[in-house]
Amino acid sequence: MAAPLLLATACGGGDGGDGDAAKERPGASKATATAKGSSGATAGPVVDADPARLPTTRKAALDLIGKVIADPESFGPGVVARTPYESGPDSWPVLDRNCVWQQGDPGRGILATLTRSFEVPAAKGKGPLRLAAIMTVHRTDDGARWEMAESIEETMRCPTQQLRQGEFIGGLGAGALGRGEANQVNSEDSLMESGEYRSNELGGPHPYFWEQDQILRFTFAVTAKGAKGWTDEEITDLSAQAQSTMLIRLHQAVGKKG
Repeated sequence: MAAPLLLATACGGGDGGDGDAAKERPGASKATATAKGSSGATAGPVVDADPARLPTTRKAALDLIGKVIADPESFGPGVVARTPYESGPDSWPVLDRNCVWQQGDPGRGILATLTRSFEVPAAKGKGPLRLAAIMTVHRTDDGARWEMAESIEETMRCPTQQLRQGEFIGGLGAGALGRGEANQVNSEDSLMESGEYRSNELGGPHPYFWEQDQILRFTFAVTAKGAKGWTDEEITDLSAQAQSTMLIRLHQAVGKKG
């Protein structure tokens, strides 16, 4: 996992909004950014990729995602698949002007994207911990960098967000580290977002955590929505293990052999 991020906090408050969407990965609003990445870093790529192993078609992108994206074992013991386990590759969450997540079209710049949902079931005084892993394959490296930049913009614009009806995150803070900044060497760009999660089902506030990394034309992320009895440390440890697994798998999938 990338080194801990220095958060640039965005102060936010209470619940509100309407609609039915979920921030299982960052959306696609247009933000002002450069091709250097959201942190402005200019360090080179962290994977010595074999050009022949980089996907250029939707089928190849979906095959690669299947090899890389986290499964329940990636998080560790006790994590199980939720139902539905996978969300289709033809939708893309977009944060609207009212800070409510809606489902949109991924657009031509994305070859494929997939979200998997997981849970640690309630037990021994702890509520159900909801987790998700997301991987997206863009057509170009710049497309992936834009996604990272847009994610920071969304947190600053909407420090309180409605995921879906009766489900909110607030008090959000986000930060970015490019490769080589504060000993971050695992990805070209790494983002972290944390705050508080509330829902009609699980109450709150509970810890909320999201991390996303970018390597070449690939982005991959883990989100965690806390529940009763879960600490920040427990949540980040589970998330870090899954994120590290995806980093390793991506190196194996697209790196030069031998």
